[in-house]
Amino acid sequence: MKTISLKVNPRRPSKRKIQTAAEIIRRGGLVAFPTETVYGLGANALDAGAVRKIFSAKGRPLDNPVIVHIAKKEELEKLARRIPKKAKILAERFWPGPLTLVLKKSRAVPKAATAGLDTVAIRMPRNRIALELISASGVPIAAPSANISGRPSPTSAKHVMQDLNGKIDAVIDGGAVDIGLESTVLDMTVRMPTILRPGGVALEELQNVIGRVVLYRKKGKEKPRSPGMKYRHYAPRAELILVGDSAKIPEIAGTLRGKKIGILATKETAMRYTGAVEVVGSRKNLREVARNLFSALRKLDESGVDVIISESFEEKGIGLAIMNRLRKAASRVV
Repeated sequence: MKTISLKVNPRRPSKRKIQTAAEIIRRGGLVAFPTETVYGLGANALDAGAVRKIFSAKGRPLDNPVIVHIAKKEELEKLARRIPKKAKILAERFWPGPLTLVLKKSRAVPKAATAGLDTVAIRMPRNRIALELISASGVPIAAPSANISGRPSPTSAKHVMQDLNGKIDAVIDGGAVDIGLESTVLDMTVRMPTILRPGGVALEELQNVIGRVVLYRKKGKEKPRSPGMKYRHYAPRAELILVGDSAKIPEIAGTLRGKKIGILATKETAMRYTGAVEVVGSRKNLREVARNLFSALRKLDESGVDVIISESFEEKGIGLAIMNRLRKAASRVV
């Protein structure tokens, strides 16, 4: 399969190129496209066969549900059969934006998109290209991140092509994404709204709107109700060591004789280290760190390092999501 690249202006996307991509979606094909979070790998969410192609292209486990993307808030009613008042309030406040709501699914949603669950994860992205693609396709679009399953999520079309060239029909190249981490996934089918995956909307922001929100705690062998819950994710090819106290990083690096080492650092600490150092941003601006995280992991992989040692971050605001991704990617936490 030849993967075509459709380069567009993110502020004024070419209608012709959007229509080309929409036609691929309508006929059951796969199109990678930018959102404000990461690039997604899209298929017609109402076509079970098309959704299964996503799993095949990514090497994604079939019990890992995908998020369904819509272009208008009104489309929520067609995909979910019970929408709590708090869910409606959150949609009004945060859509379009990086918040995914888990709701009871309607019959319109195939089980392929929900991993056989009776719930569906839905969001409305805050990205003009994504919204125009969904609208032009005339169907909701199922889309996990557009990468090989388990790898760092793609924040540019280049990352998509590195992983999926020849496995998908097209990629819309709309430049770098804004947030750099996936959406927050919030389960609204339980008594207490529960964050299944932290992301672009912080816990504190949700609580300011609807009151108490809790973080998910795993119970036994239950099936994942959201992307990013069960499997190792976001991992570079190199071994990733997550270090709580950055002052210990030089010492840890010194024990890894014979290994080529890369360091994931901040502006405040980068001068402490030698070798391959990738600066993700300032500790005073964790939004910047989030935007650069996955790209930095990929850059260190490309440099050929054997081990990546990463600093840790304060788990407030988007820092909670940053640490979630680093823990999921790490082979060791010290």
